[in-house]
Amino acid sequence: MSEYFSNIKTATTTIATGLSITFRHFLNAVKRKGDAGIDDADYFKQVDGLCTLQYPREAVPTPALGRYRLYNNIDDCIGCMQCERACPVECITIETIKATADDLAACGKTSGGQQKRMWVPVFDIDVAKCMTCGICMSVCPTDCLVHSPVADFSEFDVRNMLYHYGNLSKIEAEAKRKKLDEEKAAKEKAAAEAAARGEAPAAKPAPKPKPAPAAKPEEGVAGE
Repeated sequence: MSEYFSNIKTATTTIATGLSITFRHFLNAVKRKGDAGIDDADYFKQVDGLCTLQYPREAVPTPALGRYRLYNNIDDCIGCMQCERACPVECITIETIKATADDLAACGKTSGGQQKRMWVPVFDIDVAKCMTCGICMSVCPTDCLVHSPVADFSEFDVRNMLYHYGNLSKIEAEAKRKKLDEEKAAKEKAAAEAAARGEAPAAKPAPKPKPAPAAKPEEGVAGE
């Protein structure tokens, strides 16, 4: 019998404690919660006041070092495929087309001044598979692949989590492939004609010798 009344007392005390906390927050809800950001030391000490953000006008800021949705700046991508090979979950798919001699200027340069030699018609990232490990960022030689601060990218259909960053349409890609095949065929034909005439293929120019390092001046002997 004593245990029965003890359980009633415990339940009553628990309900009263919860209602008191709820009532206290209800009275304090006439003012906004503080404006401390998530990086502030006092962020989790803001226990009173309104705490509902007016999303999407307001949002909790993401940490500067957080890793969220992957983004590729295709203008700086050289199509090296290092990120695709390094990805442990195979969420990156890349297809490249070598630029012909006439297309190098159109292919452009990276923001660092490096000449791009590959068209990248397909650069797909399946964010649904991405585990935000950051390995792809570490191996990217042009720093074109980054984890953006975009943290709210949920979708009703998982197929919409596949992001496309290619710089050519399907029609443009087919045209580039055809042009590359024509260039290869022309080179092979020229080489075959030269072989038929008994001409040796043109030798590649020898690399220029590197200048010898300048001799360092001899240091004086201690004590002189």
